[in-house]
Amino acid sequence: MEKNERSTPIPGKEKEVDIINIKGIEDIGYVQPDSILLNSLAPEENTQCQHGLYFQDGERRVDYILTYHIKKPSSSRSNRQSSRFTDNAFTRSLRRGTARLGRPPPPQPRGVPEVASQDHSMDYHEDDKRYRREEFEGNLRDMGLELEKDEDTKTPGVGFVKIHAPWHVLCREAEFMKLKMPTKKVYEVKQCSGVGAKINTLVNKATEPLHPNVEENRAQNVKHLSYAFSREKQHLFDLSDRDSFFDSKTRASIVFEVLKRTKCTKAKYSMGITSLLGSGVYTAAYPLHDGDVDGENVEPNDRKLLYEEWASYSVFYKYQPIGLVRKYFGEKIGLYFAWLGLYTQMLIPASVVGVIVFLYGCATVDNNIPSMEICHPRNNITMCPLCDRACNYWKLKEACGTARASHLFDNPATVFFSIFMALWAAMFMEHWKRRQMRLNYEWDLTGFEEEEEELKDHPRAEYELCVMQKSLKKEHKTQKTEKEKLTCRDRLPAYMTNIVMMLLMIGVTFAIVFGVILYRISITAALHMSNNPTTRSNVRLMVKTTAAIINLVVILILDEVYGAVARWLTVLEVPKTDKSFEERLIFKTFILKFVNAFTPIIYIAFFRGRLVGRPGSYLYVFESYRMEECAHGGCLMELCIQLSITMLGKQLIQNNLFEIGIPKLKKLIRYIKSKRRSFQEEEREKKLQRYETDHFLEPFAGLTPEYMEMIIQFGFVTLFVASFPLAPLFALLNNIIEIRLDAKKFVAELRRPVAARAKDIGIWYNLLRGVAKVAVIINAFVISFTSDFIPRLVYQYMYSPDGSMHGFVNHTMSYFNVSDFQDGKEPMDPHHLGYQVEMCRYKDYREPPWSNTPYVVSKEFWAVLAARLAFVIVFQNVVMLMSDIVDWLIPDIPKDISLQIHKEKILMVELFMKEEQGKMQFIDSMTPCDGKERNNHAPIARSRSIPHTHSHTHANNF
Repeated sequence: MEKNERSTPIPGKEKEVDIINIKGIEDIGYVQPDSILLNSLAPEENTQCQHGLYFQDGERRVDYILTYHIKKPSSSRSNRQSSRFTDNAFTRSLRRGTARLGRPPPPQPRGVPEVASQDHSMDYHEDDKRYRREEFEGNLRDMGLELEKDEDTKTPGVGFVKIHAPWHVLCREAEFMKLKMPTKKVYEVKQCSGVGAKINTLVNKATEPLHPNVEENRAQNVKHLSYAFSREKQHLFDLSDRDSFFDSKTRASIVFEVLKRTKCTKAKYSMGITSLLGSGVYTAAYPLHDGDVDGENVEPNDRKLLYEEWASYSVFYKYQPIGLVRKYFGEKIGLYFAWLGLYTQMLIPASVVGVIVFLYGCATVDNNIPSMEICHPRNNITMCPLCDRACNYWKLKEACGTARASHLFDNPATVFFSIFMALWAAMFMEHWKRRQMRLNYEWDLTGFEEEEEELKDHPRAEYELCVMQKSLKKEHKTQKTEKEKLTCRDRLPAYMTNIVMMLLMIGVTFAIVFGVILYRISITAALHMSNNPTTRSNVRLMVKTTAAIINLVVILILDEVYGAVARWLTVLEVPKTDKSFEERLIFKTFILKFVNAFTPIIYIAFFRGRLVGRPGSYLYVFESYRMEECAHGGCLMELCIQLSITMLGKQLIQNNLFEIGIPKLKKLIRYIKSKRRSFQEEEREKKLQRYETDHFLEPFAGLTPEYMEMIIQFGFVTLFVASFPLAPLFALLNNIIEIRLDAKKFVAELRRPVAARAKDIGIWYNLLRGVAKVAVIINAFVISFTSDFIPRLVYQYMYSPDGSMHGFVNHTMSYFNVSDFQDGKEPMDPHHLGYQVEMCRYKDYREPPWSNTPYVVSKEFWAVLAARLAFVIVFQNVVMLMSDIVDWLIPDIPKDISLQIHKEKILMVELFMKEEQGKMQFIDSMTPCDGKERNNHAPIARSRSIPHTHSHTHANNF
């Protein structure tokens, strides 16, 4: 029997029953309930209720909200509406019983038959949803939760179900979830001593202006000993103030746990809260924010403090209040912002070194001998045409600007910076592991095991539906309709979805890259035919820039498409648990978006200019388009342009404009749909309840988009950093804005997410390690094959007559006899600057036309290739060895944290031994001085208390 339907009133329930009766009277048309309801409450209770954080009694706090759609009742349906609110307990239980037996619920009274027949189709679905809601809410009451409905709100068409978890439910679920709560036992946190303590003191004093003004960030010398909550051991905890023992974040997570376990069996299949939300029975489910964030008369609350000390752009230079973030949003979100903050801090030294490397290139550009030879005014080297027919011969000195710009990113300091960034990535990973362990200790997660969480992870509603349908198919052997087959299919093996994903990814990405290649080739030929000399002289720059912008637009579009494709493929697999679903979705999304972002860059770095051929024997696509070549200074400059435009464009457009604009646009659309445009903003904030205000916020969609954009950025910073040393600087500037942007979004733009426990960042750490490992290999190949670093070394130490770089440009170019051009491929004008051209030059290592083997690759080519491969092997092994040394030298757990964890174990054992002694003394005082009886009682006490101590010690054993 439902609690609020008992004939005997219970504490805190009288007003709820009155509300239901008043609503029924209102529908009949006798009285207006607002005046009766407000008069029944005290003035201070009215004030509390206006905030929307409490039930109508002003005492029970709203822990969770369910919303549903209300169809505006017509005059012909007034009887049905009134009967819905005046149903007694017997009728509701009868409907639930008939539904469980598979029979349809009894029909509701109808109004005029002619009007009812017109609305029958629409009313059937609405009534079916209402019946499911009634059963689900009845089951929630059976689980101990207390509910209160509110349909007379300022939000038309939306009804709200307010949920409150009483004390006994909180205790029961906290014990089931093994929530660690602070006990009465406190101990002193050991502080560092010696030189390290003095250094820490100086650092804290120097960085004191950078700390936010919150209580959680102040150093504390004592700490409460935490233990998994147990109803049998409530005396260990400080329960003097039960209202604040479980904070709002914990209460919401407990209610959400109950919601996940509660099922609705009124449908053909059992439905959980996820299925009820997906089928439209409920439209939203969310916990409430603690209060408002702005306004002069806003009461102090954690949300307002977060908005002022974390989400404001005026505090961009301060550290994040991670402790307060965790207290308000939970450990999972707290770990994300802690990781993002550490990543941003680590970008500072990387940015400084990158700027130094760039400035070194700027300072030495005038002393670079190869670029000086190219730019020399007496340089009369005639180069072969860059395209067929339309392009003419050109002088090498025309590539002066490209050669000088290439030196800014292609210089000896680039090699040093690549090694530095590889070690930086290793140090970042190790630093994060230490930071993560410190947070686990401070947040009492040292005994939290993922295996325990997985055992409690309930199967997904889609998985249960599929299993149930398959079992029914085997029992009844009925033929399913095509619609049912699409609803529940056999679970698709993971390897099949991966094959589909890879084929789709490879096909789409290569098609796009190939299309951009054709664009470059055709536009290059068209611009060379222009009569404007300025256009002809800037062909390369225009083609590079426009092609990079086209690639950026395509990447932004395909990112959204690939996200939907990854979700579709994951749904086909029907994973069993939410954790498995999330990990598979993350992996697929990462692979698709990673390849989408980096395929054009990989093409420029490793393929462009290497499948060209030579004059007289070029490689063609469709027998019409000649493969494009790199500039004489190499493809590194083009790689830098492509990388910078892609990185900056994604950060500016996708990460910032989309994150700011899309939530505001969705919020505006919801306001327009609610037909509340006539209200002014100030009036709306005053009249709306808290649960109504939160309803118009954007739903929380998870941390996957936030992590994904940072992982892709980490790839830009590490993978091709040899070609763009300013990448860490731009990433740092972006992240400074990103932290405050995400903070403002979480605090003011999104509904409050359900707090989730986590002791690490999960699969994202493995993806980071994978990107860091791949970055070493890619940077080795970029330095070796994309830049001219290795050819310069080979020339200087093997072919230079005086050990300098003089003559390097001439050494890297081969000769071609223009008479060997294929028919129809030679330039239309055989003259250049008034004289007949007989020989032209092109960049390659080939034999001259007068040798015995004309145009065959020369021995210099093989010498340079051998040196390039050797450099890749040496660079990769040396850098990875140094990374492993860094990993070995830096321990994963800080020494002071390991000592504190060991101290907690000892204190916990002492606490339980003291409790055991107290029990023994109590038993001794209650029994006679007969040794035989005392011995009979003693083992009983030990058997009941000792296993708790042992289990806790085992849980904390690493």
